[in-house]
Amino acid sequence: MQLITVAGPPSSGKTSVLLKALEWLRAEAVRAGVIKFDCLVADDDQAYQNAGVPVRKGLSGVLCPDHYFVSNIDRVLEWSSAQQLAMTLIESAGLCNRCSPHIKGLLAVCVLDNVSGLQTPRKIGPMLKLADIVVITKGDIVSQAEREVFAFRVQSVAPRARIVQVNGRTGQGAQALARLLRAAPHLEGDGDSLRLRFPMPAALCSYCLGETRVGPDYQIGQFRKLDID
Repeated sequence: MQLITVAGPPSSGKTSVLLKALEWLRAEAVRAGVIKFDCLVADDDQAYQNAGVPVRKGLSGVLCPDHYFVSNIDRVLEWSSAQQLAMTLIESAGLCNRCSPHIKGLLAVCVLDNVSGLQTPRKIGPMLKLADIVVITKGDIVSQAEREVFAFRVQSVAPRARIVQVNGRTGQGAQALARLLRAAPHLEGDGDSLRLRFPMPAALCSYCLGETRVGPDYQIGQFRKLDID
């Protein structure tokens, strides 16, 4: 089975480009499904269902969505096996620029959009820097010069990544993305040896545990103070 992580900021077009790529994969008789991880609300699973794509949704609630994702990889594999999938795409919430959901030895995709700002690539952490493929969307609403500059900025941050321009509305570029997904490495073994490419963000402080009072007397665990000297 092929297990592929797809991360990116909210509203960058992850679901749209995956739906277009899945059309090409279906034409090649690849049985692919999607696990959608998000925080509070996600309706994208309905879009996958409408397209006939096997899908499961996981909402993290009060937990960091990427920590929730990592602690459920075993459930992802169980579901994929039960569905007899040849390929499972994990769509991560990507709510924090420090997110790092990619897994060693498996294909890692990051989705960014041209209208997010030219400085955005510099602000994105491991989910861009450690990606194998970077999909850039919404190129139809910016100029050619803006597309080229944004792609250059992306490549400077992720020099080893393959950049693919995909239009989530028309599907232009989706065939190229589908071809790259089709060539993804296969998962070896039962998943017990999987390792993240980069540590997750630290997330153990008093506020992680439900504290609502503000002030140093109520702060325990991992926290960092602003330098004002």
